[in-house]
Amino acid sequence: MPRENRKRGKKHKKKAEEVADVHQNADTYPEEQEVNEAGPSWIVPAREERDAAADLNAPFGYVDAEVKAYFRTVDVQIREWQETRPEVEENADIDPNEDRRLFFVAALSEMAEKEKQLATDPDCSTILERMIHSMDDFVRRVFMDKLSGSFEQLSRHRFASHVCQTLLTVAADTVSREARGIFPPMPETEEEQGELRTMTQLVLDACEELLPSLSSLVLDSFASHVIRALLLLLAPDVLGAADQTNGASRGSSFALRSKKSAAYKARQGSMKSVFVEGQPEVSQHAKSTPKEFRQAALRFVTAMREQLGENEVRALAANQVASPVLQMVLELEAAYGKADSPGSIMDHVLVGLITLIHENPGATAPESDYLMTLLRDPTASHLLETLVRRSPERVFDLLWQTYFVGKLSRLAVHPVANFVVAKAFERVSLEQLEAAVEELQGVAGKIVKNGRTGVLRALIDRSAALQAGAEGTMQLVASAFDLDSDESRKLFVPCILRLKTVAVTPQEYRRAVEAASKSAPEPKDDEPKHKRRKADDPLEPTTQGAVLLQSILRLPSPHVDVVLNSLQAIGVDELIDMAHHVTSSRVLDAVLESPTVSHKDKRKFVMTFIGRYHDLVDDRIGSRVGERCWAFADPYLKEKIARSVMPHEHALAGSAFGKFFMRPLALHVLQRDPEKWKSMQAAPKAPPAPPAPTPAPANSSAKSAPGAQTGEVTSPDQANGDKPKGKSKGKGKGQPQDEIDALFDATLGKKVKKADLAGAAPPPGPDTGKAKSQGAEEEKGAKEPAKEKEKEKGEKGKGKSKKRKERDGDAGDRDLEDVLGAIRAAPKEDKGPKKRKRGH
Repeated sequence: MPRENRKRGKKHKKKAEEVADVHQNADTYPEEQEVNEAGPSWIVPAREERDAAADLNAPFGYVDAEVKAYFRTVDVQIREWQETRPEVEENADIDPNEDRRLFFVAALSEMAEKEKQLATDPDCSTILERMIHSMDDFVRRVFMDKLSGSFEQLSRHRFASHVCQTLLTVAADTVSREARGIFPPMPETEEEQGELRTMTQLVLDACEELLPSLSSLVLDSFASHVIRALLLLLAPDVLGAADQTNGASRGSSFALRSKKSAAYKARQGSMKSVFVEGQPEVSQHAKSTPKEFRQAALRFVTAMREQLGENEVRALAANQVASPVLQMVLELEAAYGKADSPGSIMDHVLVGLITLIHENPGATAPESDYLMTLLRDPTASHLLETLVRRSPERVFDLLWQTYFVGKLSRLAVHPVANFVVAKAFERVSLEQLEAAVEELQGVAGKIVKNGRTGVLRALIDRSAALQAGAEGTMQLVASAFDLDSDESRKLFVPCILRLKTVAVTPQEYRRAVEAASKSAPEPKDDEPKHKRRKADDPLEPTTQGAVLLQSILRLPSPHVDVVLNSLQAIGVDELIDMAHHVTSSRVLDAVLESPTVSHKDKRKFVMTFIGRYHDLVDDRIGSRVGERCWAFADPYLKEKIARSVMPHEHALAGSAFGKFFMRPLALHVLQRDPEKWKSMQAAPKAPPAPPAPTPAPANSSAKSAPGAQTGEVTSPDQANGDKPKGKSKGKGKGQPQDEIDALFDATLGKKVKKADLAGAAPPPGPDTGKAKSQGAEEEKGAKEPAKEKEKEKGEKGKGKSKKRKERDGDAGDRDLEDVLGAIRAAPKEDKGPKKRKRGH
């Protein structure tokens, strides 16, 4: 109401007539509004725009609030099960998965007929991904069948695309089992509803659904990741096997998930089956795919050719979303033999280079600005690496001659193009390698200064593969670090390990350390010491330098000596510092693992640490290097190592890391019996054989074998003579007894306490016969329940067999009976009265 029309005073209630007029005006207002809204047809009300946007976010409807709350509890429970390992009782008759299976079945029942709604929900889509890992083959097929028909729409959705991607990744195990003829049993309720398609057929149907719109799906920021997962499922032998933990692909550089998606999934915790014994995992090399998948993968290549022209294919190269898919299609085209033909996708990307070779094999191709742009583009350079690696031999030679020869000095130091150059070095011939080394002589120092060591590593690896050209390559590496003289080559390993030239003076080093210390933030007082950030050390070993040294150690013998001589020249203290560093220790491992390093040099390297092994192994990383040295050493060298650490035995036994090195040394055996220790070290370590029952001695009767008459099955421990669990824990209880102990046991019984030995035999008198007969009956009664226990113990030895003979009433030897009589008579006079006193 306008301010000038407002009046002060009390508010009065409206009369009934005024209220009726208001309602009447309200009824007529929408009609007037509709009349006023009449206008051009292209005007859309704001409410309809909001409804359309809502439909795009939830094309299959919104999830009910109660259902969403229920699935939040499901997510909490499954997350708890995935992060904690259940305690399984050995003798429990209850299935440990029973409760989880009932819980999971209830969640699946609640999910029925709501799969698409849950997949498009921002909260429930992550819960579905977590549940997919715990589904068996049958449930996965049911879930995939529910999504069929809407796969394209779900692939374009922001949240449902991740569900589709996870389902296709996990479906690889199901498809592999189906290819080997392993199918889950069909429930009776499902048989009544109709035939359920196999996972193989469901994947093929999804391909048919996505193929018509492939050109647009490749450019979609969400659907392109689904296409990657689908291609990886169709051709795992060409594109590598997917890693379900982080979405990466083993054996290739294709990322199934973006960095943002991978980081979000990592925050969700571990995603694995919640069941203790879920579906058996199939090894990557044992996975098999149906023959129909090869044809489906070829159809994707054909559809890409038909739906996209030359310029459209080239435009995909620099697109961050479509470029990885184009790389996978090029891999498939080359693997299936379709790339070396005019009009192929590879021909389009190479600007007609393949067509030119087919039309005129001896022609030289003009330089293309498009390919020169690919060399320097951060996104498209990955595509060019694929082209360099997968192109036919004739195409690569023309590509090398046109775009690399004469330009290596500039490309090798470029921050992007150096990766393409390193990939090209993996395919060059010996003549091309020697020409490349000669061309890079002028910029070798610049390569190291800019940190482009991947170019040098690729040259060394190619020289090792060709078994030629290593001399020129090593000269290039030496000139890059200013290691031309024999004296400077003693610092070959320290310089390359730190990527520093030999010209670095101590003054320059101190200035660099001071500058790094000033730039480092001051640590907080309450911050733990191990969390404090250390100042950047300019002489810290680098990963690039360690990888370069490991590549040099794979060169033939005359060229690998420079590294071995440098290791001997720097001294044992520097070697121990290298062994204690997580990066430089890999160089020492490569010395012992390299097939080109002679046995004599390896032995000399191991002997370098003698006298200092106690310092070497008293470290988290150094103990691992010490164990590798011990594993390589022969028995004579092992004895020298063991005797060198004897003075430090107690210190290493109390060390957190040195104690693991000390266990296989067995110093107590070496000190007590050196010959036995040598035989132990010389004996080859055979794999542990399964325990076999020990045969009964030849002079023992059949009754002495446990379980021989009663048909009892003895455990492997009992068959080997080990004492059963829970039995006597005294000293020497499990050792064989001598004859005297056997006679005592046979006469008095093993159940008689030591305190009762005093009254075992009463003094002679009129009641002696009765006592003997009564004792015999009691002993016989005690022997009956103990007989079964004695059979389980499986005791060995002659003494024990004689003991059993005495218990069974067998007649012993006459001399043995005389000894028995003497033993029975011995305690009668001294200890008899005590027995009578206790009896009262």
